[in-house]
Amino acid sequence: MEEKFSMGDIVFSKAGRDSGRHYVVMSVDGNFVYICDGDLHKVDKPKKKKIKHIKSTAGSSEYIAAKLAEEAKVTNTELRRAISEFEEAQA
Repeated sequence: MEEKFSMGDIVFSKAGRDSGRHYVVMSVDGNFVYICDGDLHKVDKPKKKKIKHIKSTAGSSEYIAAKLAEEAKVTNTELRRAISEFEEAQA
C-alpha cells in the first residue's frame, strides 16, 4: 500500500538519524519527499527522504500548503509553529 503525500502534510520520520521527529512535506518527487522542520532541516536546505521511511499522520498545515501552492516564502518559524501546534493537539 503506497501512501500519498502532498505539500503541507505533517509526517513522522520512521528511519534514519532523525527518526521520531515530525516534519512538514515541502515537495514530492516520485519515491522521495523533501521535508523540513525549521530546526534541524531549514527551509533553504530541505531533507530528501524516501517515502518508505516516513509515516503519514492525520495532520496537515493548510496555511503552509497554501503558501507552498502559491509559491510564497515559508519561514522556519512558521514550520516550527505548525509542528508544535500539531504536537500539542496530539497530546
